[in-house]
Amino acid sequence: MIFVCSPYRGDIEENTKKAKRYCQRISNHGHAPIAPHLFCTQFLDDRLSNQRNEGIRIGLEFLNRCDELWVCSETITVGMEQEIRHALKPEVSVKVIFYNELKNKGLI
Repeated sequence: MIFVCSPYRGDIEENTKKAKRYCQRISNHGHAPIAPHLFCTQFLDDRLSNQRNEGIRIGLEFLNRCDELWVCSETITVGMEQEIRHALKPEVSVKVIFYNELKNKGLI
């Protein structure tokens, strides 16, 4: 399972399109993509801090069960940084692969 770490806030429409594209490419490579920012925003409002925090909490629970986290952006947002830091915790220990490495391997 691959955790998709990409921006959501800002240009939500464009960021959503990109996240869907990343999920499709990950799937095309035989992996199972997990993109909590696509899933959780279907029932939580990211503009409300308590619901955003709940979405982040749910996302980190998903991350605990993933094999890798793919950072699919050259820009790291505050939320993405939180996900990366969580993945690198010794008790979580999820492999983190960054955009340039993914791009060089033709994965995104």
